Amino acid sequence: HVQLVESGGGLVQPGGSLRLSCVHRGFSDSRNCVGWFRQAPGKEREAVAGIHIGGGVAYYDDLMKGRFTISRDNAKNTLYLQMNSLKPEDTAVYHCVRDLGGSWSVADFGYWGQGTQVTVS
Repeated sequence: HVQLVESGGGLVQPGGSLRLSCVHRGFSDSRNCVGWFRQAPGKEREAVAGIHIGGGVAYYDDLMKGRFTISRDNAKNTLYLQMNSLKPEDTAVYHCVRDLGGSWSVADFGYWGQGTQVTVS
């Protein structure tokens, strides 16, 4: 069965860094888009960053460009999100996703992890 398991969240001060990890297993090769979404309290889910399993240009939301870096280790079936220069507005639950993709929108991803809480305060 498919698995998406995130880790690495926590409490960090503004300006600090965190690295999130996501182990993804059990997917067919066709579902080769992986990424991160987040949901802050009272807000809609929004895309953070994404990438194809096979490589290529990564997608970043404009608010995260230059601060966040997405990477993958296919041998370990693991996706990472390095987050630097964190701001209070980055506080959210961060979810790992994988699916066929298409565009980096919520509707394009049917497989979501439970999420990991990131609090910047």
